[in-house]
Amino acid sequence: MKFKASLGQGMTEYIIIVALIAVSAIGVYSFFGKTLRNQTAGVTKEISGQNSETEIASSQTASGQASTVADKEYNLGNYNEGGNDASGDTVD
Repeated sequence: MKFKASLGQGMTEYIIIVALIAVSAIGVYSFFGKTLRNQTAGVTKEISGQNSETEIASSQTASGQASTVADKEYNLGNYNEGGNDASGDTVD
């Protein structure tokens, strides 16, 4: 019986670790998502033989915005504002 209890504990720890990684990934994507989408679009256009100057410029702009947002101080009261600023989303 003791063996089954330790298996459940290991699974619970695994679920907590996976959840923390997922939350971290969501946070990173909220700050750099627009940059990543524009870079991916640019690479896709270049692979297909098209010009991707527009996507590269958009990616550079988004990167600059993310850098500006990263310099601001956030706490639990205004943390969501930073993610929305970096991703280009607005809060209604």
